[in-house]
This record gives sequence, structure tokens and C-alpha cells, in this order.
Amino acid sequence: MTDLETRAAGRRGALRRAAPALLGYAAVRALGLLALALWSAARGKSAYTLLTARWDSLWYTGVAELGYGYEVRLPDGDVHSNLAFFPLLPWLERLGAAVGPLSYADAGFVVSLLASLAAAWGIFAVAEHVYDRRVGLCAVLLWAVLPVGVVQSMAYSESLFTALAAWSLYAVLTGRWVTAGTLAALAGLTRPVGLAVTAAVWAAAVAAFARDHSRAGADGAHGPPSAPGEDARRVLGMLLAPLGAAGYVLWVGHRTGDGPLGYLDVQAGWRNGFDGGAAFARFVAEKFTSFPAALAGAALVVGVALLVRLYVAGVRQRQPLALLVYTGIVVLLALCASSYFGSKPRLLLPAFPLLLPLARALARARTSRAAAVVCGVAVAAAVYGAFWLNGSGPP
Repeated sequence: MTDLETRAAGRRGALRRAAPALLGYAAVRALGLLALALWSAARGKSAYTLLTARWDSLWYTGVAELGYGYEVRLPDGDVHSNLAFFPLLPWLERLGAAVGPLSYADAGFVVSLLASLAAAWGIFAVAEHVYDRRVGLCAVLLWAVLPVGVVQSMAYSESLFTALAAWSLYAVLTGRWVTAGTLAALAGLTRPVGLAVTAAVWAAAVAAFARDHSRAGADGAHGPPSAPGEDARRVLGMLLAPLGAAGYVLWVGHRTGDGPLGYLDVQAGWRNGFDGGAAFARFVAEKFTSFPAALAGAALVVGVALLVRLYVAGVRQRQPLALLVYTGIVVLLALCASSYFGSKPRLLLPAFPLLLPLARALARARTSRAAAVVCGVAVAAAVYGAFWLNGSGPP
């Protein structure tokens, strides 16, 4: 069997192992879309419009159709520029519209659907590699039934980013450094939080160099032989990883004439920035000044405590360094940014390693009990997603 045939057989085997997880994921998302369609129809709204032509979706399709340079000046002096939106999703929307009969919005929807399946497969691959196949299945289903899981089917960049991040992390875990760096660079062209993927690649690479050095010192001057070109591939992966985000940020700085920090000025026009969580803390504290708003405040405190507990559980379960670095930065940027607070749940969608401790617990349960839990939560998430998207929704 040739090397090409061996790789093809390996990919088919990987797809067969992931098939139950992907089918389960597709079933959950189909349920969510059905609930959205029924709820929207009852309210006289278009579910497809909610998924493809509201909020950030309009900004992405605007970039795809007209390019960069559009901005909205608000009465309070804020300037909303489309330079805030990273280019990979608009590029794919433009490509989809160019090669087929799709509109830019249609192409964005198709990209999100395909990317969500790729993300589910990537999450399965990571969880299976770190734990086992059953944990991988549970991790995918838990990601599917998140209360804001409907965003995975929207013409937003969360699904695309999660797919690139998950497969980059899997490449790190399996020692495919050039692939990891390339996917990290693409993730950096998708969302600002691409920094988390780059940091994960760098942290894992530095740790690998340190392990090699330690082994060489322990085994004598020559040390154990390493794979030919391993160090070079590792360095290349590290060099590739930041190119996407750095390239776009520097281009924005050049475009605005504000230099390397120009992108921060663009984000400031949207009232986005990193304040260490001060604005979020004030937002939560204000909830406790009245009732029943205090109940929402308590729920937010419990939610943050749960995030911290899940992260600590991942540390205790000795999750690989790349996963811990990636998750920590995603959570930190989501909670400590001064952006619109209603968007924070969807900003946490890519932090899928937080689900691994829950997936391990679910995997240990009897199949009937685990299925009942997943089905019950899936129905609740579908109803909530339909209600949420027909209401305030994700900005």
C-alpha cells in the first residue's frame, strides 16, 4: 500500500469513528433549526433572515460585497467601522457567491453549516485523542446542546473559527506542526481571539523543545534521536501561527494611518476593549441593586464560577498544555473585554475544552441515562435558541 493510500485509509477510518458524533450533532442542530422555524413563523418572522441577515451577519456580507471602508457614525460620536470584522468569512462568502448561484448571505449560511460540522469533527478528534471515543461523542453532543448553540448555524464566524482552532489543536497534539501553524494563521484571519490558537501552538512547541532538551541532558550529549526535520517543522509552525492575525492588524493600521495600534482604535469605536473585566464586574454588580434583576446577577455569578470550576477541572485532569492555554485565553478575552455583555455567551462558544470534564462524566453514565440527559437538554436548548433569536439575540 502506498503512502497516499495509507493516508486515505486513515482518513476513512477517522470519519467512521466520528460518524456517530457527527450524526448526533446534525440531529441536534436540525432540531434547533426546526424549533426556530416554527417559533419564527408563529411570530411572523423569517427564520432564515434571523440566521443570515441580522446583526454581524450584515457586516460580514457587506465586507464580502463592497470590501472594507464602510462605517456608521452614531449620534453619540461612536464610529462603527467594518474594519473590526476579520476577513476570512467574507472571503469565503465572496468565493461561494462567485462559483455558484448563491447570494453572499446564502454563502455565509452554507459556510457556517459546513464549518460547524468540521468543528464538531475537530472537537471529537481532540477529545478522542486526549481521552477516548465515547468522551469524544459526548463532547460533541454537549457542544451542540449549548443554550446559544443556534449561533453555530448562523452566518457568523464562531463555527468557522472553532473548526480551525479545534483542528489546529489536534495537529499540535499529534505533532503536525506545520499544519497546526497554518490552521492557526487561518484562525487569526477569522476572529481577534485567534491569538489564543497562536499562543497554544507556541506554548506546546516551547514545551516540546524543553522536553527534547531535558531528555538530551538525561541521556547524554547526543540524546535520543528525533524525527528528521522535526525541529525545523516545529519552528516553521511557530512562525506561521501568528501571520494571519498579525497581517490583518498591521494592514488595518496601515489603512487607517494609525500604525500598529490602529485596530485597537477601530475596536474602541465599537466600545470594545480589554479592561481586565472591570466593565463586566460593574454590569454584574448593578444587577444586585434591584429585584428581580438580582436573580440575573446571581445567575451571572454562578455562570462565571462554573467556567472557573470547569477550567480548574481540566487542569486537575491534566489536559494537554495547548488546550489549557487556548481555553484560558478564550475565556479571559471573553470575560475581560468591555464589549456588549449580551454577546459574551457566544464569545465563549469556541472554548470547547471546558466541556471535556463534563463529557468525561457523561461518558461514565449508562447509555440510556446519558441519552436522556442529552435529549432533554437538546429540546431545552432548541426552545431557548428560538426564543433568544426572535428576541434580543446575539449582537
